[in-house]
Amino acid sequence: MAWLTGYPREKVKWHPTVDMEKCVMCGICMNCGKQVYTWTRKGPIVTNPNSCVIGCTSCATLCKGNAITFPDINELRALYKRENIWAKVKEQLKNEGKL
Repeated sequence: MAWLTGYPREKVKWHPTVDMEKCVMCGICMNCGKQVYTWTRKGPIVTNPNSCVIGCTSCATLCKGNAITFPDINELRALYKRENIWAKVKEQLKNEGKL
């Protein structure tokens, strides 16, 4: 996966959190192509957090109740810098002929 290029996904704290008090049960989060959520009678719950695409915030952007949040993007950027992930991603993309 070019987003991490060998760095373990389980070590990346990037997934949504749902504030059920704000959730208006619009269901937009269920459009997640990675099936991060499961719908329940009480609304969505995050059941597959490590399936969330690193850096993606589409569900939060579209959430009608503003109930979905993500960790601070600066923490993710610090991880990429500390672990030299950006350079590894670029190299992988070059090797795949995408750059």
